[in-house]
Amino acid sequence: MKILIVDDDQSILRLYQEELSEEGYEVVTAASGQEGLKMFELSDPDLVTLDIHLPDIDGIKLLRQMKEKKPRMPVIMSTAYDYRDDFSVWASEAYIVKSSDLTELKATIRKLIGKE
Repeated sequence: MKILIVDDDQSILRLYQEELSEEGYEVVTAASGQEGLKMFELSDPDLVTLDIHLPDIDGIKLLRQMKEKKPRMPVIMSTAYDYRDDFSVWASEAYIVKSSDLTELKATIRKLIGKE
C-alpha cells in the first residue's frame, strides 16, 4: 500500500512518513503542489493525504486534478484549521485536522482501504 503525503510543512512530512512507515505503508512525500502532482503521476499511490493550503497550488484544485486522473483513489484532506462545514463539497473521502497524534489519521486510512 503506497501513500503519497503532500504538505509544505517539513515537520508534518517527517512525522507522517515515520509513523506510517512503521505501520507498514510505503510512503512518498511532496513539499508542494507541483511536486505532489509529479509524485502522484510517478508513484501511482493507493491513497493521498493532501494539505489544503499549499504555497503554489490550492489543495482543492490539486485534489480535482488527481481525481480526474484516478477518480476512485481515496484522498484525505488535511489542514491545521477546522473546515468540517466545507468538507462535503471537496469530493475527497475524508478530512482531518493536523495533529502530532496520528490516531485519527491512521484510523481513517484503515477505514478507507478496508482494513477496519
